Amino acid sequence: MSGVVVVFDFDKTIVDCDSDNWVVDELGFTDLFNQLHPTMPWNSLMDRMMMELHSKGVTIKEIEEVLHRIPIHPRVIPAIKAAHALGCDLRIVSDANMFFIETILEHLGIREYFSEINTNPGYVNKEGRLRIFPYHDFNKAPHGCSLCPPNMCKGLIIDRIQGLFSQEDDKRIIYLGDGSGDYCPSLRLKQRDFMMPRKNFPVWDLICKDPLLLKAEIHGWTNGEELEHVLLHLINMISLDKGTQFISSDCKTQTLCISAHEPLPKVLHVRP
Repeated sequence: MSGVVVVFDFDKTIVDCDSDNWVVDELGFTDLFNQLHPTMPWNSLMDRMMMELHSKGVTIKEIEEVLHRIPIHPRVIPAIKAAHALGCDLRIVSDANMFFIETILEHLGIREYFSEINTNPGYVNKEGRLRIFPYHDFNKAPHGCSLCPPNMCKGLIIDRIQGLFSQEDDKRIIYLGDGSGDYCPSLRLKQRDFMMPRKNFPVWDLICKDPLLLKAEIHGWTNGEELEHVLLHLINMISLDKGTQFISSDCKTQTLCISAHEPLPKVLHVRP
């Protein structure tokens, strides 16, 4: 399926929690984090927390060991491997950071399955301290999107990815996410694309306010098992070119619940 691009968020989508909070909490710095949180942007706060960890003698190896323990649903890795085996182009668009994401993916043995990771820069400097910087330098060049946090507009990243395709490529995007930052890119998806919001998370709530604002088909999921089920069904549906424009959701009057153990129906709600 060289014509399918699967774009994953990372926190609470591939892994089952927020990686920033996971590291801070597991290393015992939650109180300081909560104290500083109201005073600075998130990325600046995480960079400051890495400075605090370093000053207290926490090593990069200890941070890596914490990241290796991050919770992940057992069906997510098989879903990623299956999508890759089917020929999909897998990419990540995340408001985490490069060091956390690559450390986790390499530990799980799935880094090689992703052609691209779009996230906030994160690297270990010569003093052995982890530095974290914003994806967009909002002090010098604000991205101008009112829907997104100042450090990252995921919609602009989707625009760039779409710009790589020619009309002859006939590419179709499947986007998976959970947070409010995933709403902007959902609005950039085309009519032949698919949005997979995690149910009862911020992006789900935003979409359900008016699902028809999205051009893409909407398929909700709740956990890794449903993620795998819905994702692979969409890929197979695209391969058969039998997709029908519909909304699969619990959004008030437009309701369709899909069990992780049931095949997707052939005919569903048709968008007017």
